[in-house]
Amino acid sequence: MDNQNRVCFDSGDSAPHRQRGLVSPSTPPQRAPRVREVQVTGFAEDSRQADRVTLSIRVSSSKESASDASSSVSRRLEYIQQTLRQHGVKEEEVSVKRSIHRENDVYHMQAEVRDFHTMDRVCCVLLEKLDKSVSIGSPRFHHSKESLSNLRCRVCLEAVENAQRKASDLSHLLGQTLGPPLLVREEETREWRKGEATRSVTHGRTVAWASSRVSVTFTFLDKARKKH
Repeated sequence: MDNQNRVCFDSGDSAPHRQRGLVSPSTPPQRAPRVREVQVTGFAEDSRQADRVTLSIRVSSSKESASDASSSVSRRLEYIQQTLRQHGVKEEEVSVKRSIHRENDVYHMQAEVRDFHTMDRVCCVLLEKLDKSVSIGSPRFHHSKESLSNLRCRVCLEAVENAQRKASDLSHLLGQTLGPPLLVREEETREWRKGEATRSVTHGRTVAWASSRVSVTFTFLDKARKKH
């Protein structure tokens, strides 16, 4: 048994002996017997793969005038957005940035569409239809807030289950009957990502890890109450 597990018993001291006929001016209340309890810790660790991916799609056009460049890119941009919608990408998952600058008396306009779930079919369609006018960057994998929240919740519940299993084994070893928990407290939680120190993860999906350590106090059922 490690030093993080604590078992407390109390036999219930009887009231002090009093002589017959003597009245105490102030009788102190009897001390209530302490609740028999066991305190254990539980630990769990789990991981989850990225459920989101961001792709940057860049469209460019070189024309003699800014209006011609803008018109050319707008047509391609409209086709890209239509392709995304056809593959189930929601409008709120797409953002567009436009920029125009001049190089060697030629105007360029670029539109970038990003923040959507990657689909190989989308990339193939765009590369096939738009040819060299479109370039697709490397995918960047990440986790949604909902995914990370579910991961934290899952490792916490697993840690509590491990603590309950440990308390059950301990009560069986001591010949006791495990009662309901008195207190559940999460002592420590950690999160990290595999390959977090690298510049970016472009091959394979990023993995998020989370761990949780909890402390749970259980009661031992009174044997007299159990008989009833």
